[in-house]
Amino acid sequence: MKRIIATLFILFSITIVKAQEIDSLSFIKSKRMSDDDLAKKREGIFFTGIPDFSSDPVTGFGFGVRTNTYWNGNRDNPLFPYTPYLAKLKANAAYYTSNARELALSLDVPYYKGTRWRFKIDFKAQQNPVNLYFGLTESTLGKLRLPSDENTIFSTYKEFDRARKTLRPGSIGEADFVTDALSNRFRETEFMLNLKADYALGNGKWRIMGGYEIQHLSYKTFEGMEAEAIDPITGQNTTVPNGISLLRRDFEDGLISGVGGGWVSIIQTALIFDTRDFEPDPTKGYYFEVANEYSSKYIGSQFDFDKLFIQGRVYQKLPVGKRTVLAGRFGAGNIFGNNAPFFEFQDQWSPEGSINALGGRQSLRGYRANRFLARSMWFTNVELRVRLAETKLGKQRFAFGVAPFFDAGTVRDRWQDLNFKNIKTSFGGGLRIVWNQSTILSFDYGS
Repeated sequence: MKRIIATLFILFSITIVKAQEIDSLSFIKSKRMSDDDLAKKREGIFFTGIPDFSSDPVTGFGFGVRTNTYWNGNRDNPLFPYTPYLAKLKANAAYYTSNARELALSLDVPYYKGTRWRFKIDFKAQQNPVNLYFGLTESTLGKLRLPSDENTIFSTYKEFDRARKTLRPGSIGEADFVTDALSNRFRETEFMLNLKADYALGNGKWRIMGGYEIQHLSYKTFEGMEAEAIDPITGQNTTVPNGISLLRRDFEDGLISGVGGGWVSIIQTALIFDTRDFEPDPTKGYYFEVANEYSSKYIGSQFDFDKLFIQGRVYQKLPVGKRTVLAGRFGAGNIFGNNAPFFEFQDQWSPEGSINALGGRQSLRGYRANRFLARSMWFTNVELRVRLAETKLGKQRFAFGVAPFFDAGTVRDRWQDLNFKNIKTSFGGGLRIVWNQSTILSFDYGS
């Protein structure tokens, strides 16, 4: 692993001296958009923004705004047929009735001034009091268990949720009578700044990326907080103190680390192969990456770990309808380090954005985010993206489509044990609204 990191870092360092080199653009020719997409691509600077309304059984009702500002340039710009945009500034803000809140800013500049360089800057400030924790080993693939009683299992989430809320006598360190209603939840507060740059190699299909991320994280569990409870005798609703959470129990038993939060300093490296014809919404091409995150006290972090993630994507336009695309993805990751903090098990890092692992809209739709966690994981997604209609309102162009999907994945305590046994699957359908080609609005329902 150290050799892989060192090799990627050396290759990235060598390319830095060429940052200002102007190329003939031969490195980008393979990314030319289809004639149909190119004819619809908008020129100049434009803005897309929508109110963000959502409803989720965990985070509650949410509202906010999601905006994108694009700099596309003019059609006579040599980069116009080959880039999704010259620059994009994303700004999102949201608030939820669960008191979750988020502010995210992102600037992306591909092929800076016609060179092989791409720069990205991301900032995020968020507080989420409804993060979920069901454990940190492959045992999470089994039946649901109460944090206070591992011997009782439940086949459905509805049964499990009612049992959590049922009033029970308190144990050592708890009130006389408590509920477990909040015992699988914790609050996370995060501030993050990420700087990345990648460089196109050879004919541009291969890229090498390097980055640095710094985070400050803090966590809170809800022992003693008044929470919903059900009296087992009368069936009436009441409120009593919450018992000891599963996250706190595992921490006090020495099974996990990181509950105290702190500073995380990370060096990121990646090797990327990319032939997609239009990055935000491809009709053909391949994407493959080997991505790594390294954190150590030697670079100012309070935690030591190393995360490896391998991902492949494929897109193929089918001869059905005007625009029907079969899209597939496979990803596998592993966390190295005996004392990696629990929060690093919650996602896999990709240059294109972190992926919840395992469960939630980015990996296994139909399951709650982070439902299955362990040191190693793999997942796959298959979508059939069918364009149904297109329209133009003034200067704004919209396209509407559907996307039936199938997801599968599993987790293991060791990467050597990853296989195709005990797989969790889900399926469903989604609605896709494409706004000026580069802004994709997705609505998915999985079960």
